[in-house]
Amino acid sequence: MTEEHLTADLLKQLSAAARPEDYLLQGETIDRELSDYLNELRNDRGMKRAAVVRESAVNETFVYDIFKGKSLPGRDNALKLAFALRCSLIETQRILRLAGVSELWPKRSRDAVIIWCIERGLTLAQCDDELYRLGEQTLVNPEDDSA
Repeated sequence: MTEEHLTADLLKQLSAAARPEDYLLQGETIDRELSDYLNELRNDRGMKRAAVVRESAVNETFVYDIFKGKSLPGRDNALKLAFALRCSLIETQRILRLAGVSELWPKRSRDAVIIWCIERGLTLAQCDDELYRLGEQTLVNPEDDSA
């Protein structure tokens, strides 16, 4: 996977540009789809889609549609995919952004627990244990087997 500049660095470059086109000519902008990014992550980790399905606890058909670019996940499903792909916090935030949902925000207690779990490399099941222990809504809901 190619190394990308952090958004904060790009914002500095954009703010310093005399004209928008000066920034655009630097070639830092990308038109990336969520499905492309998820497939890059999966390939980088040597995972098969079946493993992502199994580890994410997301409906198999829905996961395949997401990876094909036919569907976008909601926030919790995007987070479950990030856990399945063993994403860093930066990668997780990028998945959420590309899915068109809000990023994790440490001022929200549930998000703070999820961030803590991601930063420590915990699994989805371990994160759910922490969420449950602290009285927060878990990511995997037994009654929710859909998108």
